[in-house]
Amino acid sequence: MVEIEIDGKKVEVLEGSMVMDAANKLGTYIPHFCYHKKLSIAANCRMCLVEVEKAPKPLPACATPVTPGMIVRSHSDKAVKAQKAVMEFLLINHPLDCPICDQGGECQLQDLAVGYGGTTSRYEEEKRVVFHKDVGPLVSMEEMSRCIHCTRCVRFGQEIAGVMELGMLNRGEHSEITSFVGKTVDSELSGNMIDLCPVGALTSKPFRYSARTWELSRRKSVSAHDGLGSNLIVQVKNHKVMRVVPFENEEINECWISDKDRFSYEGVNSAERLTKPMIKQGGQWQETDWQTALEYVAHGLRNVKHEHGADSIAAVVAPYATLEEMSLAQRIVRGLGSDNIDFRLRQTDFALNGTVKPWLGTSIAQFAQLKNVFVIGSFLRKDHPLLAARLRQSVKLGAKLSVLNATDDDLLIKLANKVIAAPSAWLAELAKVAVAVAAKKEVAAPAGVEQFVADSAAEHIAASLIAGKAGVFLGNAAVAHPQSAQLHALAQWIAEQTQADFGYLTEAANTVGGYLANAYPQKSAQAVFAAPKKAYIVLHAEPLLDSANPVQAQAALAQADMVVVMSPFKHGAEYADVLLPVSPYTETAGTFVSCEGRAQSFHGVVRPLGDTRPAWKVLRVLGNLLTLPDFEFETSEAVRDSVLAGKDLAAILNNRADIAPLTVQTAGAALERIADVGIYHTDGIVRRAESLQQTADARAPLASISSALAAKLGAQDGDLLKFTKGGSVLLNTRIDAALPANVVRVAAANVLTANLDGMFGEINVERA
Repeated sequence: MVEIEIDGKKVEVLEGSMVMDAANKLGTYIPHFCYHKKLSIAANCRMCLVEVEKAPKPLPACATPVTPGMIVRSHSDKAVKAQKAVMEFLLINHPLDCPICDQGGECQLQDLAVGYGGTTSRYEEEKRVVFHKDVGPLVSMEEMSRCIHCTRCVRFGQEIAGVMELGMLNRGEHSEITSFVGKTVDSELSGNMIDLCPVGALTSKPFRYSARTWELSRRKSVSAHDGLGSNLIVQVKNHKVMRVVPFENEEINECWISDKDRFSYEGVNSAERLTKPMIKQGGQWQETDWQTALEYVAHGLRNVKHEHGADSIAAVVAPYATLEEMSLAQRIVRGLGSDNIDFRLRQTDFALNGTVKPWLGTSIAQFAQLKNVFVIGSFLRKDHPLLAARLRQSVKLGAKLSVLNATDDDLLIKLANKVIAAPSAWLAELAKVAVAVAAKKEVAAPAGVEQFVADSAAEHIAASLIAGKAGVFLGNAAVAHPQSAQLHALAQWIAEQTQADFGYLTEAANTVGGYLANAYPQKSAQAVFAAPKKAYIVLHAEPLLDSANPVQAQAALAQADMVVVMSPFKHGAEYADVLLPVSPYTETAGTFVSCEGRAQSFHGVVRPLGDTRPAWKVLRVLGNLLTLPDFEFETSEAVRDSVLAGKDLAAILNNRADIAPLTVQTAGAALERIADVGIYHTDGIVRRAESLQQTADARAPLASISSALAAKLGAQDGDLLKFTKGGSVLLNTRIDAALPANVVRVAAANVLTANLDGMFGEINVERA
């Protein structure tokens, strides 16, 4: 530790720290623009010049290392004079258009100009003008004359997002920030550059000119999308969500959020919102009141139970429903005598049903400190943007990342080892790693993998895991895999032998909560649509897009006597009998349990739209109408406490299963589908966010084939090909040289591919 003095106050900081770090520790504010605690030091704005005793001239606080006994003055005449001189230079070319600038009221330059700017400008020459750029639907670069070249956006791209999408051209007064020629900003974390920009150069395109910062109310919330549980500030005007920004939480999302969390609020304001209960009468939809609708539902469920038995009733819950909604839904189903409820809609292998309650297996902070990580079956960057960002930082500091997947996507992270194989070969590839671990640890390999011989990739992965401080994690694709239980067993054995953390990169905001709420069948081990039922309650889910087998789901719903759809949006009219408008996460109180087992409760930030009602209240009333016990809840907190109160979540959550003998077979040569769920197609809110649907990720080709298959079919990039799996679809196709020869990549969760049944398994491809 080194002791220095700043403005007469002494402080101890680590050796190698900068003066700015010492000032932050003291709570002393030094004006700055380019400095940011999460980014490298650039020292190019010079606004943080301070007087250092015995130094001949002012020094930048952000780039001056501390020395023992150093005396710093941040507000002396010499320091303030230097800071005012820098401000004068920064304002030379800056347009004086604060009244029309979208950053007005929350602009760092505006704030500091009040304290350090002159009352008049000595600069009388013409100001420079920078031509605006179009870099996509999310980030606006239409006022680049305001840029002060702090390069925060450039450094964020390089260091946090992992891709240099913006850079600086030219020198001196002619410098300008720009994207590569003809390129848009497509990173899944790009919106953070808006927060980082200290002036009005980079602004939010969807929010642009829609409200002033002082008109907005700020309310805390939690992300309703991936399993991280990012903390949010939702900004509201006139009971409408106008903007979403990060709420800093170092243990979870640091000071970042993904673009999916930032811009998905447009879906909440979508024209597709359902605002009144509706009942289908004689094939025609009619609006009705809540009392009539719920009595109709209760009467219909009683009839189905009476005529076909309790087992003919089922509930389908989206994994981003709140803990309270899941708990009440399963109470209704079980109160009626059925066990048919599930939230694991993209899962097909239920051999581990109930024996594991999957979670990350460690905290997010500890996950970021692992030195050797092995990820199995994950489109890591798109499935878990902020966990990928954490891994990116770890790898920069020397950690090693190994992956097993069917596609060789650019993770923007340096990989130590990668195995790219068809999904049917994943078990065999994992068996090779197990054999390598067994040989290195001098233990017996698990039964069923003796015939495999470790190759060099398996040897390297095994060596990295044995090196210590390791983690083995199963991704979304591994969970949806038809042999997910066997993948779990092998991954668990590898983790146990190498003393590695073992866990799941969970899919949705409340995947972990679904297990805690018991919103899955305790007896049955099959998909909820596998055996068609006579009555379905569909809560928040869109079965044709959220199910592993959409054709099977559609057939089951079409055969049912009664389908009740509870959703914020108008969908399911073709198979539903009742549509009930329930609140999205912005309009209800609830709880999400994140991948690390952290329960985070939140309140609605705006009042429900129209006649929309919070789903937990609707389910409570429905339970009362059905005269079921234990439905006397007054608040969402009471429902939450009935699930979580007095329980140690770390003791309940469990990734360990008893390992049955493995039957690992060599992969076949048939064409196989691998289905990725696009980052902007994961759930109903995101799918209705207009700006996100205009991004490159949303518009990306839905189908990719290998070079070998393209040569066999005589296909070129962009050709229209016919894909058959259950049903058939025609799709423009991209040739991906990195795909294994027999792997066909066709996206799921998309209306264009909903005719294909199953996210894995054999698929046929032919010229259209």
